Amino acid sequence: MTAMHAQLTRKEQSHARIVEVASRAIRRAGYRGVGVADIMKEAGLTHGGFYAHFASRDALLVQAMQHASGDNEAALLEAMARLIAKGHTRFSALVLAYLHDSHLQRAENGCVVAALASEMARQGDAVQEEAQRRVKHLVKFVRSTLPESTKPEEAEAITATLVGALQLARTLGGKAGNTLLAHTRKALLANQ
Repeated sequence: MTAMHAQLTRKEQSHARIVEVASRAIRRAGYRGVGVADIMKEAGLTHGGFYAHFASRDALLVQAMQHASGDNEAALLEAMARLIAKGHTRFSALVLAYLHDSHLQRAENGCVVAALASEMARQGDAVQEEAQRRVKHLVKFVRSTLPESTKPEEAEAITATLVGALQLARTLGGKAGNTLLAHTRKALLANQ
C-alpha cells in the first residue's frame, strides 16, 4: 500500500482501485470493454457497490480517462528524462518514448488517446467532453517539447502523427508494427 493509500479512507481506497482498474481496461479493451461487473470484480469489490462510488458508467469512464492520462504522462516524463540525460532534446525524447516498441504490447499502460481515439466521437456527452480535454492536453504536452517559435498547427500535426502511428502499428502488430514505428520516429526526427 502506498503512502497516499494509507491516508485514504476505505471508501476512497476502493474508489481509487476501481478507477485504476477501469483506466487499464479502457486502454486494453476500449469503452465497450469496460463492463461495470467486470471492473468491480477485478477491483475485488461487489457489483452492487458501484453506485456508492459513481453516478453512472460514464462518470467512471471520465475518471478512468483522467487517471490513464495522468499515469501515462508520468511514465512518459520519466522515460523522457532518461533520454534527455543521455543528450536528447525534449522533442526527440518525446518521439522516442511515445513511439517506443514496447507500446505495441502494453496498450493498457499507454496513451489513452491512442487507445481510444477511434471510439471517442461515439460516446455520450460527458465522456466525449473528457476525451476532447485529453486530446487538447496531449497537443499541449507535445507543444511544450517544441521550440516556442513552432506554430500551433505544427504541434497538432505532430500529435496526430504520434497517435496515428501508434494506432496503426498496433493494428499491424509484430515486425510490421515495429517497422512502422521506426519509420515514423525517423521521419519526425529528420527535421530536428
